[in-house]
Amino acid sequence: MSSTLDNLVRMANQIATNLKHDADPAAAMAEHIQLFWDPRMKQIIFAHDGTGLSPDAAKAIDALKASA
Repeated sequence: MSSTLDNLVRMANQIATNLKHDADPAAAMAEHIQLFWDPRMKQIIFAHDGTGLSPDAAKAIDALKASA
């Protein structure tokens, strides 16, 4: 059974894939997470060390953590 963190990593990578053609994929992804993810989801992914995240997903999450 997948953990909540595993699901969030998978979701983040899916979002990154869907936004890869955006002019700034990491910024678009950060905006999506900021707007649509529950604060608990953000708290879990912000505490994660980044393992398993695509480069764009990791960049977006790092940017959000820095602004939090």
